[in-house]
Amino acid sequence: MSKLFKRTKILATIGPSTNSAEKIEEVIMAGANGCRLNCSHGSNEERDQQIKWIREAAAKKGRSVAILQDLQGPKIRLGFLKDNHLDLKTDDELILESAEGFEHNGGMTVPVQYNLAKKVKVGEPLSMFDGKVKSEVIEIVSDTAIKVKVKNDGFIMSKKGLNLPDTDFGGDILTPKDISDIEYGANCDYDYVSLSFVQSASDIVSLKQSLLSLGSTAKVIAKIETKKAISSDEHLEEIVKASDGIMVARGDMAVEAGAEVVPMVQRKLIAMCRAHSKLCIVATQMLSSMVDSPEPTRAEVSDVATAVVQGADVVMLSDETANGKYPLETVKAMKKVILYTQNHSKVAPISKSPVGEKSEIYDAISNTAARLAEKINADVIVAQTASGVTATTMAAMRPNVPIISVTPNPRVANQLALTYANAAFVRPYSEDFGYDLAKELKGNYLQTEEGKNNLLAVIVSGDKNKFGTDTIKVRTV
Repeated sequence: MSKLFKRTKILATIGPSTNSAEKIEEVIMAGANGCRLNCSHGSNEERDQQIKWIREAAAKKGRSVAILQDLQGPKIRLGFLKDNHLDLKTDDELILESAEGFEHNGGMTVPVQYNLAKKVKVGEPLSMFDGKVKSEVIEIVSDTAIKVKVKNDGFIMSKKGLNLPDTDFGGDILTPKDISDIEYGANCDYDYVSLSFVQSASDIVSLKQSLLSLGSTAKVIAKIETKKAISSDEHLEEIVKASDGIMVARGDMAVEAGAEVVPMVQRKLIAMCRAHSKLCIVATQMLSSMVDSPEPTRAEVSDVATAVVQGADVVMLSDETANGKYPLETVKAMKKVILYTQNHSKVAPISKSPVGEKSEIYDAISNTAARLAEKINADVIVAQTASGVTATTMAAMRPNVPIISVTPNPRVANQLALTYANAAFVRPYSEDFGYDLAKELKGNYLQTEEGKNNLLAVIVSGDKNKFGTDTIKVRTV
């Protein structure tokens, strides 16, 4: 069973290439455990329809599937340029103007969709078009405009992004659009909300408070992509502890902090998330060549395999499934790499023992169950969980067998769909519903190995009205 069950999960972005009930169903059936809905594109009406399609496909598969709302954040972009193009030469001086109603006439003053004059300082670096054009701020021209000096030949186009790695936005990372999306999304069926351009733990706390006040039960994912967020290990760990999970947003991080830092930050973040029982998503350009090709490159296969060996909970597909020509083939290729890697390599150890969010007793029970399953060569761990804490703490141990989580709460089941090694099912509470679920799934979802008639299961349970999770049983199913 463990050889056929992928422990690292797949998060697929939904976009034009997958924007239909049929395509979404195909992607989920192929192995996607969650769907990312990017608020940078599309309308609320489109989101409502996509959520409906995802839930219908999940029900058809008989599995829980997570839905992540990805907030745009203060992604600073150029406005519309005349002819959609402007050539730049080294030492050119360019003015970025945010005044409402300003239109580009072909000159060296161009519109920008954010008032940088209130944030930047002279001498700070500013890159354009995904880092293709480098520049430096040389003057605050007015209350709405700044001037930069270009450092290399290149060109810019309409709506391309700007990166300001040394600029302190002072916690101002929620835009009016983000606030609107949060308010609308609080009444939608989202399991996670990811916050872009996080700079400190207080950004996460603020979003959690907003979601709570709106009645949302969604968990918060911090996207790590700014230079400030990774300024020190202590600062980064505070963000990890404040969040419910982390997304290693490697694209903007490479532009903001330098491509050379990304591999080490990825390794560090995965280890921190495992130590604190937090979800860790590795994102951006994992199989990017498959936007146009039906086969991945060897470098991309190695990239996915590295994330699996490091112990990431999730690997994410962006343009590959949103805009690519081969979204279904991409999911299948990623699943193939995950399965081969996990079946031929152990997850790298971490220096700290994982800790959960409840108590040392919960940690000890979860850790013991995971180690017991490995020691007795169990086929499966079955975890009864109301909040998901037992299952996530157990997953942080990175067991080499599936964790079948059973909960009466559909939201918890959907959130666990992205957690390492977890397959979550919704069932009403009963005294022994862990054993009952294992028996129900045997021969269908849980396949015994050839020559074996029974499953050896480690069952973690408890009385929800008394002590919570407090019991470990070994049962033959």
